[in-house]
Amino acid sequence: MPQLKIPTPLRPYASGESTLTLEGETVAEILEAMVDLHPQLRKHLFSETGQLRPFVNLFLGEENINQLEGLQTPLEEGDTLLIIPSIAGG
Repeated sequence: MPQLKIPTPLRPYASGESTLTLEGETVAEILEAMVDLHPQLRKHLFSETGQLRPFVNLFLGEENINQLEGLQTPLEEGDTLLIIPSIAGG
């Protein structure tokens, strides 16, 4: 099963977990399984309309999924998906 790495700021909403092993064949299915397991994550990652928030970046290995097939990017056994929130400041 693919693994999903949770960044430190979101871990309190995922019962402190840093890595989740979830069933799913696409990025969208993994994210849905994640919010089913930890519903508090939904508001931090998705807008009210269900769209992924613009500051949320997802990487499959070193590739941004936006450069692949977006949320429909297929996942294989042993893949690691990373959530990387954008950081702003100045």
